[in-house]
Amino acid sequence: MPIVVRIDIELARRKMSVGEFAERVGITPANVAVLKNGRAKAVRFSTLEAMCEVLDCQPGDLLEWVPDGED
Repeated sequence: MPIVVRIDIELARRKMSVGEFAERVGITPANVAVLKNGRAKAVRFSTLEAMCEVLDCQPGDLLEWVPDGED
């Protein structure tokens, strides 16, 4: 998958649990898992904005393009 989601890294840096993150963003822990595992087909800009606000980061801190075969 060319887009790698790096939520785990940002959560670890902040010592924040998935449950706390999900609650503060306004999504379910199951949806966080879908994002973290690369199974999401899309992310709403409003959700991405909320994730960045909660983690005090930029979208590029959460999403990275990696050419096929390099993940």
